[in-house]
Amino acid sequence: MTLPYENATSGRRAVEDIRRTLQAFGCSKFAPMEDFDKGLVMIQFEWRGRMVQVEASGAGYAQAWLKAHPFNSRRKGSRHDYESKALEKGAIAVWSILRDWVKGQITAVETGILSFEAAFLGQILLPSGETVMQRIETQGMLPTPEGGE
Repeated sequence: MTLPYENATSGRRAVEDIRRTLQAFGCSKFAPMEDFDKGLVMIQFEWRGRMVQVEASGAGYAQAWLKAHPFNSRRKGSRHDYESKALEKGAIAVWSILRDWVKGQITAVETGILSFEAAFLGQILLPSGETVMQRIETQGMLPTPEGGE
């Protein structure tokens, strides 16, 4: 099975594409960041005074890739090497995923499908430094999905 974005090759180009897209949309600030310990990538940007922070997990993508392509004895190298390869794929793939997601959200705003707030509500930063979604989660404002956590 092929996992979407598993053949992505350039995280740096995707970051530059995100920057250009946001700048063309009128954003006044943009910053990419990586948390190597947690396996997270993050972008922050500002549009008309609204600060937005979007996070994605390269480690999460690596887990999905390992599930789609499990290690077995026919693989070259050790399990550790194979898992390191998965983390590298995840680090590249999440930038491409973010690029496409940001383009989709910005296009939805520009074409009137969504307001900016509707497109990025969960990622808007509050004065406390947490996102709207983080506040919703800590306050327990959403019911637990049926059959899930």
